[in-house]
Amino acid sequence: MTQPPGARRTPEERDAARARIEQQHTWVDQQIRIAMARGDFDDLPGAGKPLPDLDGRDDPDWWLRRLVEREQITGVLPPALQLRKDDAELDDLLATYSAESEARREIEEFNARVIRARYTPVDGPPLITMPRDVEATLDAWRERRAEIRRRALADAPPPAPRRGWRRLFGRRV
Repeated sequence: MTQPPGARRTPEERDAARARIEQQHTWVDQQIRIAMARGDFDDLPGAGKPLPDLDGRDDPDWWLRRLVEREQITGVLPPALQLRKDDAELDDLLATYSAESEARREIEEFNARVIRARYTPVDGPPLITMPRDVEATLDAWRERRAEIRRRALADAPPPAPRRGWRRLFGRRV
């Protein structure tokens, strides 16, 4: 029979509760052994791998760092660092575009973000990224595209010889 909260327990009831608590760890251990025997812990992520080390540092944000790594979260850098990263990756991004208008739009959007960041007070590292010269960047993009085409043509097999109409039909066309 359960007692209302705040009711006094008899010494026998306290001893029985103490015995249950003392034996609780054996019940938990037994449940874990049963689950292991069923195979409930097989194929867990990270099985057979060492636990990640915190390098001996007392880092209060360890869970946040692991979350960012596990979920591959990007784009949460301070604006100055994000613009530096975007500037470093801009040429590779432009290489994926086949039309000059797309490349020009991307460069102009990048420049707009840099200019917007220059006029916005931010916390964090200073903004050292400069806007790109649109025409110079497009010239470099054109040169890279031409080099890619030259390499593709050099690696392509020679065209098959063409047969003339006269040979095929035996008459003048």
